[in-house]
Amino acid sequence: MSASGTGDKRAMNILRELHEAEEELIGKAVVLTDGKAGAIDGVFLDDEHGLRISIAGHDPSHRV
Repeated sequence: MSASGTGDKRAMNILRELHEAEEELIGKAVVLTDGKAGAIDGVFLDDEHGLRISIAGHDPSHRV
């Protein structure tokens, strides 16, 4: 398998896992360690932190 093919396969695996995380997590209720609560309304990939979520009704800068 070529380097490009290997990279493509890894990228597709990452996107598949992100899609599965979105299906599993969006709409679920959460309580953060700072006491804030709400429903997950977004799942994102972040270069520094990996998987991140956003909580409905909360400032996006408070993502975990």
